[in-house]
Amino acid sequence: MVARRLALFAALFALATLAGPRPSVFASSKLDRALLEIARRPSGEADVLIQVRPGAASRVLARLDRLASGGRRARSSDLLRATVPSAALAALAADPDVTDVSSNAAVRSLGNDLLSENTLLDTEGLLATRQSGWTVRGVPYTGRGIGVALIDSGIVDSGDLNNVQFFDFTHGGQPGPPADDYGHGTHVAGLIASSGRLSRGQYAGLAPGAHIVALKVLDATGAGFTSDVIDAIDFAVANRRLLDIDVINLSLGHPIYEPAESDPLVQAVEHAVAAGIVVVTSAGNFGGDPETHTPGYAGITSPGNAPSAITVGALDTNQTGARDDDTVAWYSSRGPTWHDGFQKPDLVAPGSRLVSDLSVPSTLASTYPGGIVMAGDRPFMRLSGTSMSAGVVSGVVALMLEASRASHWFAPPLPPNAVKAILEYTSFAVPGYDALTEGAGALNAAGAVALAAAIDPGAAPGGWWLGSGVTPSTTIGDATVDWSQRVVWGDRVIWGNQIYTNDPAWAERVVWGDRVVWGNRVVWGDSTVWGDAETTWASRVVWGSGLVGETDGERVVWGDRVVWGDVSADRVVWGDLAEETTAPMCLVWGQLEISNRELMRK
Repeated sequence: MVARRLALFAALFALATLAGPRPSVFASSKLDRALLEIARRPSGEADVLIQVRPGAASRVLARLDRLASGGRRARSSDLLRATVPSAALAALAADPDVTDVSSNAAVRSLGNDLLSENTLLDTEGLLATRQSGWTVRGVPYTGRGIGVALIDSGIVDSGDLNNVQFFDFTHGGQPGPPADDYGHGTHVAGLIASSGRLSRGQYAGLAPGAHIVALKVLDATGAGFTSDVIDAIDFAVANRRLLDIDVINLSLGHPIYEPAESDPLVQAVEHAVAAGIVVVTSAGNFGGDPETHTPGYAGITSPGNAPSAITVGALDTNQTGARDDDTVAWYSSRGPTWHDGFQKPDLVAPGSRLVSDLSVPSTLASTYPGGIVMAGDRPFMRLSGTSMSAGVVSGVVALMLEASRASHWFAPPLPPNAVKAILEYTSFAVPGYDALTEGAGALNAAGAVALAAAIDPGAAPGGWWLGSGVTPSTTIGDATVDWSQRVVWGDRVIWGNQIYTNDPAWAERVVWGDRVVWGNRVVWGDSTVWGDAETTWASRVVWGSGLVGETDGERVVWGDRVVWGDVSADRVVWGDLAEETTAPMCLVWGQLEISNRELMRK
């Protein structure tokens, strides 16, 4: 009965969205939604990222000198940055040499203390993930030779990390001694690559042999700017061979203000994947009401909406090594993504109450002393969030890449799309959750590393590339758990052994979900396509107080409509028709008035 009512609601919502007004300024403007709001104000200014036509940067810069307080060219010749008066935004959007204007939005880390949850210090759930990923067929893997670019608040090397390199993009990308005044980056780095020496092995990372290239973009409050993140991504791509960068970890984000194809942060991620770098991102910590934990959908943040990124939600292992008591964390952001209707997250991984390295002194250490955990005479910190989940997956990816290289010396690198497919295919289904909540399933480190080692990236295109047999299950303790054996490609759920052949879909330059193989159309209801048309925004959707959408009195409304997901046959379908009629449901989060910055801080 409940399922039928929810399904009917989704269909009614789709029809209401189609029938409702569609502001022409939204359909035609080059401004993102945040800038459209700012453009209505009589005064003020906006920090913007301006995408221009090839070869037009100099002309636009000259015009910016008259419109704004000056502009500057980014690392990309077709991306400019400027501070523009709100009154000049319309003129900027009307410039024929300008293709898109985006907010230089504030980004924030996506981990928090969640100290009110409970104070268990046991980390058996993560230790099970670590231990199961270390050895395949008796061969130990540590991530040796794999480089992870950590784009975060920086890092402090306390002696637990291997070969750290540091560049500060809050000051133009300057190299220097490692530093982390917020503490978030150090924690994530420990989950990825800590040797565990200081904790005597208790809090070792997934890939202790990997090396970290720390690119600092967040300040002492855990905040930064999109432009600095883009600079850091572009730097990692340009120097990937010099610095041996194989993976980028992005445990940060900002609200989605525009479609992925025009979002400059998403496009930077897609460029990195096309260059052969595996990009792991956080899904966001906006999956439920902070007080009641009531689920809310469509809370994915940018760049978690990048099609080719591995977007990771948070799994709560309930502090055990068994998998049958795992749940998806209440705060873990659910799909679909705004504007595009992309299926996200791609999978979930341990993210609740994880203990890792601590930067002392740092803002997190001084603000949340209750999260400090002692191992001998050394302080560590317990944090929760999809930031932590992304770090765990980045560590497993390092193990997968090392296993692939070790097993196939003369083959090309395992492409990022294949890495993502392997993680999905080997994941464990979490009973009771839909694809918009868990993605393909929960991280299975041992299975992912084993399959990565078995696949030969040098196999002929279109041919069988499984070099050795695999059993589609993994034994953890006394239990044998089956792999999900599904890959969510765009809106299609692919079952069977598609992953066992060197399909063109796994190539580096194929955007995940593109129509090359399976298509990417997202179905809303029975027939309405939600993803190719400008019908993707509900009439009242708010990130913050009035920044995007509308407010309802004093209440901040995050999605006044609940989006429900389902997996039906081989498609991901957002809702369906039902025989029974009921009134639409609304989900309102709290009687609060929260600014965009305050919301992202939660």
